[in-house]
Amino acid sequence: MIKFTKMQGTGNDYIIIDGRKQKIPNLKKISISMCDRHYGIGSDGVLILLDSRTANYRMRIINPDGSEAEMCGNGIRCFAKYLYDNRLTAARQIEIETVAGIKKLQLNVKNRRVESVIVNMGKPILQRERIPMIGKPGMVINEALQLDDGTRFNITSVSMGNPHAVIFVEEIDKFPIEKYGPLVENHTLFPNRTNVEFVKVVSQKEVIQRTWERGTGETLSCGTGASAVTAACILNKLTNRKLQIHLRGGDLSTEWREKDDNIYLAGPAVEVFRGEWAH
Repeated sequence: MIKFTKMQGTGNDYIIIDGRKQKIPNLKKISISMCDRHYGIGSDGVLILLDSRTANYRMRIINPDGSEAEMCGNGIRCFAKYLYDNRLTAARQIEIETVAGIKKLQLNVKNRRVESVIVNMGKPILQRERIPMIGKPGMVINEALQLDDGTRFNITSVSMGNPHAVIFVEEIDKFPIEKYGPLVENHTLFPNRTNVEFVKVVSQKEVIQRTWERGTGETLSCGTGASAVTAACILNKLTNRKLQIHLRGGDLSTEWREKDDNIYLAGPAVEVFRGEWAH
């Protein structure tokens, strides 16, 4: 039996497992089964809690298709709440090791429970070869992308430890994300595939975002995506540096600070339920 906790941040839901106390045989296979929304628990991924030599704890992120992600903004907020609420830390400022590096988090606590979390998402990576994306070195800002079906989009590419392609559209609610998301995700220009954000700018302070997540499909929210969208909006001179981002699962607040060049992400984290998985 594998003990787990189901959590969500603006509708982006995750299964958290304490990997220090229980071994998980065939993690890829089990993650695929657990994430299945019809025959499993249902989630956008599995977060594995591990010890770290360089931070308070380490977090591994396994996608519903069994692949491993570098970083997850909504997931790491849930992870931080799990640590504090389960008395694994008493600190309100913690560091979490991820594949994308060590992330610093500030916990907002009320009645001895974490209510929301601010994450220092770090500096956006803008150089094509580091995103990674095939082509001549330099930044990818409003660059034309030709899809296999002949459709052309202008994309701005950003990595927040994981790759994102941001596309600005006029109509967001009825946009066929299930058609174009996979075509961009699996485009040959992205050797590691890419997450895709479709964005409508509402004002200098607000945008609406829909996300096609690599290895997952459309999700209700994406924290690294919101951070990438913030960078893309500013690089294209469309918004201010502070944004409210409306997602299908709720709202996130972001800021790309000039002082340290880091992007900060703020939003809620909620425990849904606990259980045991018979593997």
